[in-house]
Amino acid sequence: MAPQTRFLPHASRALTRAVFSSAAVLCVSAPLSALAAGPGGPGQDGESSWGLGIGAVSSQKAYTGYDRETKVLPMLSYENRWVKLSGLGLTGKLPSWTINPTQRVDFGLVAKLDLGGYEQDDAPILNGMAERKGGVWVGAKAEWKTDMFDLGGQWTADASGHSKGQKFELTLEKTWRLGGQWMLTPRLGANWVDKKYVDYYYGVRAEEARAGRAFYQGKSTTNAEVGLRTMYLFDRHHAMLLDLSVTGLGSGIKDSSLVDRSTENRVFVGYQYRF
Repeated sequence: MAPQTRFLPHASRALTRAVFSSAAVLCVSAPLSALAAGPGGPGQDGESSWGLGIGAVSSQKAYTGYDRETKVLPMLSYENRWVKLSGLGLTGKLPSWTINPTQRVDFGLVAKLDLGGYEQDDAPILNGMAERKGGVWVGAKAEWKTDMFDLGGQWTADASGHSKGQKFELTLEKTWRLGGQWMLTPRLGANWVDKKYVDYYYGVRAEEARAGRAFYQGKSTTNAEVGLRTMYLFDRHHAMLLDLSVTGLGSGIKDSSLVDRSTENRVFVGYQYRF
């Protein structure tokens, strides 16, 4: 089956895909913060910062027969000393803990709209399955920033009640500035999801089981991610972005009769303007 290309303004169903969810938000939000880094950046002295842009995301999910999707999407970011809006996520900033001049820990309360899930005609393996919906996730996060690396942790729970699941994410990354215009940020991540989350999105209920799609009750699992984000700064306002990532799925997802892959991958490219 040929890869699909879908454009958000013309296809409402495109808003039900997981790629335009927390993963896409990461691609959109991190570059703006990096672009504004340094003394007087957003949130440092009450200064605010807006960012607008456009990007394309191409992703391959693990469901059997699920076509690779490419989407064009807008990017919107806003940040001041109290809040940070990035894509589909909103962070309320809490007081930071300054350990020393080179280390601090930032805290925040988070809410984000996860437009994941699927419909039964998204892939042949899903025919006859009940629709799985995304939802609103809320929680808290902390990020330890040092001269050597940034280490972040985030816990969220499904406030919409669809999956009733929970997630905990750890991310380790390091940014290098090369020649004043290039920024290079490799990252490693681990994402734990509980059994309710896995059962909702990857489980097969008794009434959904059929030949080639066995009953499956989800179990908690941990996924691993490796990624690389690059940014080219034309000047203080203009930037091009590229983000690549591969996620290794935990056994709780790989054992599902709905999937035939052990990894998922994503490519993001975009342009961003900071006011």
